[in-house]
Amino acid sequence: MTLPEIAALATTCRQRGGHFLVDEIYHGLTYEDDAPSACAAGDDIWIIQSFSKHFQMTGWRLGWMVIPEAYVRDVEKLAQNLTLCPSTPAQYGALAAFAPETLEILEARRAEFRRRRDFLAPALSSLGFTITARPQGAFYLYCDCSSLADDSFHLARDLLETVGVAATPGLDFGSNAPEKHIRFAYTTGLDRLAEAVDRLARYFRQRA
Repeated sequence: MTLPEIAALATTCRQRGGHFLVDEIYHGLTYEDDAPSACAAGDDIWIIQSFSKHFQMTGWRLGWMVIPEAYVRDVEKLAQNLTLCPSTPAQYGALAAFAPETLEILEARRAEFRRRRDFLAPALSSLGFTITARPQGAFYLYCDCSSLADDSFHLARDLLETVGVAATPGLDFGSNAPEKHIRFAYTTGLDRLAEAVDRLARYFRQRA
């Protein structure tokens, strides 16, 4: 999303007396041009961030918020009743995440995720999955599988049980035709992704 688009959303929220809260947990883990932060669209915007995705510290339960100054004390009162503080190892890990040598590793991993996307997206398309939105970040492909199956939940279960390929049905991601959609994550190496594609091809050949 471009900065003018973000600013337009923020303006709409202000005009309607609402708050603009932005989830930027995948910020930095993008493959094309670096996406702007919503912070640039005003100091009344709420930003939710985490070390889990771009910094790949999943499970460390560490993140931060950027909030309008007028609400700092209210959030502090909530925070002190919901949690104490991050663990010491997590805080040291977060500091290490900003070291130049760490950022170099993260850049290499981002490039690797892009290579995986560029392999898996056309491979799934060749099998009959429809990818209506090519991801510009993160590490998932959300596919329309309606030409291959009547229900993504049953397809996901059958893939797991018969050929050992794990995918997540659209049911987990909302109510917009979930039975027609399935999600594949490319959080494993290219060799395993290639094996998964071979297994999927075999599965659909057997069903033909």
